[in-house]
Amino acid sequence: MKRTYEEINRKIEAKDAVVMTAEEVLELIASKGIEKATKEVDVVTTGTFGAMCSSGAFLNFGHSEPPIKMQHISLNGVAAYGGLAAVDTYIGATELRNDEDMSYGGAHVIEELVAGKAVHLKANSYCSDCYPRKEIDTFISLKTINQAYLYNPRNIYQNYGLATNSSDKTLYTYMGKLLPHYGNVTYSSAGQLSPLLNDPLLRTIGIGTRIFMGGGIGYVAWEGTQYKTTTPTKNGVPVGAARSLALIGDLRGMSPEFVRALNFQKYGLSLGLGIGVPIPILDEEMMKCVSIRDDQIYAPLLDYSVASRNRKPIKDISYADLRSGCIELYGKQVRTSSLSSYYKARIIAGRLKKWIEAGEFTLTQAVAPLPKERSQKPLEVMSKEDVI
Repeated sequence: MKRTYEEINRKIEAKDAVVMTAEEVLELIASKGIEKATKEVDVVTTGTFGAMCSSGAFLNFGHSEPPIKMQHISLNGVAAYGGLAAVDTYIGATELRNDEDMSYGGAHVIEELVAGKAVHLKANSYCSDCYPRKEIDTFISLKTINQAYLYNPRNIYQNYGLATNSSDKTLYTYMGKLLPHYGNVTYSSAGQLSPLLNDPLLRTIGIGTRIFMGGGIGYVAWEGTQYKTTTPTKNGVPVGAARSLALIGDLRGMSPEFVRALNFQKYGLSLGLGIGVPIPILDEEMMKCVSIRDDQIYAPLLDYSVASRNRKPIKDISYADLRSGCIELYGKQVRTSSLSSYYKARIIAGRLKKWIEAGEFTLTQAVAPLPKERSQKPLEVMSKEDVI
C-alpha cells in the first residue's frame, strides 16, 4: 500500500492518525510483520538529545536612539559576530567568554535567553552620519529584541564513531573523558530512536521538513556541513559519520528542557539540543526503514590517541552491546557510556507523537531533496598556486 502526505495530514487534522514512536513500532512489527504494520501506522516519531557543537543563534536587537552600527559585540562577556547589518549578530555555541575559563560561553547565553533571563549587551563601533553612536551598554531578553532564532550548520549526525584511548594518559575530548589503556568507550547516538537512522536515504527528510527542535518547531534548512554519503553501511544504515542536517528554529518556542549548555572537561563547550523528526509511513519500504533495532546498528570504535587521519576502526560495535554498559575489547571487559541521552530522546519522540495525535503538528513534504551523493574533503596546507 501507499500513502501521500496529503492523506496523512487529513487524518492528523481529523485527529485520526495512528502515530507510534520508533520504539513502539518495533513491538508492532515483531508481532504483526511489516505488511500489517504498514497498513496500521501513519507516522513514526524519532528523537535524539546530545551535544551539537555546530550551533548558534541569529539575533536582531532593534535600533537605539541615536542608532549604532554594532561592530564589536559581547553578550554576557561572550564575543558575538558583528560583521552583519547594524544591529544583527550571530553568537556561536562554542565561543568562550575567556580562553582561560571554559566554564561559560555562547551556549550558556543561548540557554539563558531561552529561559527568559536578562543578558548583558555591550557593543561599540565607528561613527557615521547615519550611525552616530559609538557604544551601547544595556540588557536584552527575548521579550525586548526582534528576531531570535537558532541556525545550526551541522546537527544530528546520522551516526558517529565510538571513542577509546590506548595511550598511557587520560585524554579530554569532545567525546568526553577517555581513560588510558582502553579504560572506557564513549558513544553518542540514540540508535534505534535516532532520526536519520530511521530514514537512512532521507526519502522523507529534506529542505523544508518540519521538526521538533529544542521543545518548539524547527525546519530543515539545508544539508549539514560535513554531510557525506560515502560512509560504509551495514543492514542498510551507515557505520559512522555520514549525513547531517542544517536546522533553523525560533528560540521563542523553545524550552530549557531541550536547550542546554554543555561543558566538556578540559575541552570546551557545546549545546545540548533535542531534535525530533516525524517519519511518514508512505509505503512498506519506509516501514522497513523504521524497523531498525539497536542490535542491527553498528558504529566504528576509534582510538583517539592516534592522529585523526590515521585512525582505523578497531572493530564495529552494535548499539545493543554499547547500551549493555560493557563490551569486550582485547580480552578484557571495558565500560561504555553515552554522551547522548536516550531518556530524553524517548521523551522527545513521545512529545512529538502527542502533538501529532492532537492535530497540532502536521507534516511537510520537502521542497527539495538533500544530496544523494556527497563526499568530504580534508583541509590541506597548500600554496595559492595549488588551490587555483
